[in-house]
Amino acid sequence: MKNTEKPPISIIIAARNDSDNLFANLPLILEQDYPNFEVIVVNHQSIDESYHIINAYKMKYPHLRMIEVERSKHIGVGKKLPLTLGIKSALHENLLFTDADCQPESNLWLQGMVDGFANNTQIVLGYGPYKEEEGFLNKVIRFDTIFIAMNYFSFAMAKMPYMGVGRNLAYTKTAFKSVSGFKSHYSISSGDDDLFVQEAAKLNSYSIQLNPETHCYSTPKNSWKSWIDQKSRHYSTAGKYQVIKKALLGIYPLSLILLWFSFVILLLDKEYTLFTGFIFTGVIALKWFVQGRCFSKLKGKKFILSLPFFELFYALLQPVLYYTSEKPRISKWK
Repeated sequence: MKNTEKPPISIIIAARNDSDNLFANLPLILEQDYPNFEVIVVNHQSIDESYHIINAYKMKYPHLRMIEVERSKHIGVGKKLPLTLGIKSALHENLLFTDADCQPESNLWLQGMVDGFANNTQIVLGYGPYKEEEGFLNKVIRFDTIFIAMNYFSFAMAKMPYMGVGRNLAYTKTAFKSVSGFKSHYSISSGDDDLFVQEAAKLNSYSIQLNPETHCYSTPKNSWKSWIDQKSRHYSTAGKYQVIKKALLGIYPLSLILLWFSFVILLLDKEYTLFTGFIFTGVIALKWFVQGRCFSKLKGKKFILSLPFFELFYALLQPVLYYTSEKPRISKWK
């Protein structure tokens, strides 16, 4: 839908030691093709040149504001405090969130996300893919991101929203206040997108935004350790998910592994070889067609050809990542 009203909106970015990203990406956000918006950067305990870069941009862009959070041993490094400060200082009811390392696909990103607020919608779930780079790790990260997006968009369409991505998420102050912000999960460093959406979507209307111009690209991790640490922070909120949502998210990779396992076992019985091959081929072909269309919409066409095999690898990798992340870790937002 198109939101012809063009309501004013506040873009909020929580940044910590992101001077290079702010220098490169802030102009892309500040120069969006939209009549009335402000950009608030919450500079959260940074020790780099972020303060000076933001101030320099303020001289050119009057709709840029900065909230400076001084370093303190009494303040954690999670995003919930800076996000809350940004929300409370925002001049407008409608809010759009992204990260300092994110690049909008076009100068119509803001307009497209605002379109999601049509018909008094209070929450808009956007898409935040990762940039394509060389290497197998990059393929795994991009596949993981597309698969997660396929899940949370599908769950939302099935009236069971369970998450969004904080690097491309919009909601109103009304939705934020309806659940007292991040109060119920403030002790957890993560959850400003998934746990918040789960709570707020019970009381407020929501929509999804798949328009390619609204995609917001991020820079992926460049080492397995940093990516696994990132996944661990995300998994730290899983304990607060409803049982039905955890079951539905977990049963798919399990069923996929059992499908391939049973196929191999049944092939050993020559009496059922033809029947087994026919059923297995039919299931794979149907999944390939449906998921291929989803991956195409989510800018993952390069995965379509190898989708059945990459999906099996991913299904085997998921439980390893999840149960490894259950070990105690110190979550740090860098």
